[in-house]
Amino acid sequence: MSNRFGNVQIPSLNPQEAWQKISTGHKETGPVLIDVREGWEFQNGHARGAVHIPMSELAQRLNEIPANRDVFMICQSGSRSGSVVKYLANSGYTRVFNVSGGTGMWSMLGLPLE
Repeated sequence: MSNRFGNVQIPSLNPQEAWQKISTGHKETGPVLIDVREGWEFQNGHARGAVHIPMSELAQRLNEIPANRDVFMICQSGSRSGSVVKYLANSGYTRVFNVSGGTGMWSMLGLPLE
């Protein structure tokens, strides 16, 4: 599945698909979930296992984003994470996906939070 952000198609998956892949993947080689919301948002609750790299710090922390694994980006609604996926794709990342609906949808679906 992909969504259109401006004139660019970006790969995306829904929260259930993301959780299924994360929860059944190998810890060292499976998908990585990265939450790009700001610190206060992340502290108020986030998807289980999410790594916190705020959008505002992304350019300085690119070395923390693996290029050899699937990377799922999540924010509150899917908008900021979609922009991040577009940025990463333009930076040469080929295995990045937007979690459509974001943490809001993740929570509404009753998926695990921390």
